[in-house]
Amino acid sequence: MSATFGGRSGRQGKLSQWLLGRRPKEAPDEGGREALLVAAAAAGLPLAPAAHPAPGYRCSCDRVGCPTPARHPVSFAWQTQSTTDRAQIERWARHQPQANFITATGMVHDVLDVPLEAGREALERLLGSGVEVGPVAESDDGRMLFFTLTRGTPEDEDEWWPCELDCHPETMDEHPLLRWHCRGSYVLVPPARLPGDDQSVRWVRGPEHALPDPLSLLEVLTDACSRYVGAEGAGWPLRH
Repeated sequence: MSATFGGRSGRQGKLSQWLLGRRPKEAPDEGGREALLVAAAAAGLPLAPAAHPAPGYRCSCDRVGCPTPARHPVSFAWQTQSTTDRAQIERWARHQPQANFITATGMVHDVLDVPLEAGREALERLLGSGVEVGPVAESDDGRMLFFTLTRGTPEDEDEWWPCELDCHPETMDEHPLLRWHCRGSYVLVPPARLPGDDQSVRWVRGPEHALPDPLSLLEVLTDACSRYVGAEGAGWPLRH
């Protein structure tokens, strides 16, 4: 005889819990999250679900000491899973209402990832000089993301490098503190939440802006990063 709890057998209770667990959880789309994700996909950015913050500055993946909490894909197959299919993205967004999303780089687009203060200075200079700047996002963990066309695979493999998250090109001295996310990498796509109170990744310029050639931004970004490194080393703010 099975034990009973509140007039329901233990077996029945477990079955009910299992059935409840099988139902997709849907939530109101607060703040237009789904619309922003669909707009990013419509602009050609392939998306896949990612982890999200959990209480206590933890990651939803429950990995002890997760090195990138709320900043990584939930599936090891994220590169093949990434898609621009609207219906699929809407399903993910509705059934995983807390999930962040990543966009896989090196397929359609790359991302030039720089310190926030350097990025703000560079963005002001680029816009002021009439350079076509594409989508730009900023993150409360102190980074600014410039979305560009991908360079793809150059004919000369020595001219390029595979990129993994938090890895840097061999030309680091020429491009201080700049990460170039290309083949094999990804970044969070807005809107995304980070661990901490009201920490997020958000658009400064949305995905409706056309993706530029990365080389058209590189010189100004590199110069801003160099100034940022020099200012920090001297103990001065970037703008003074």
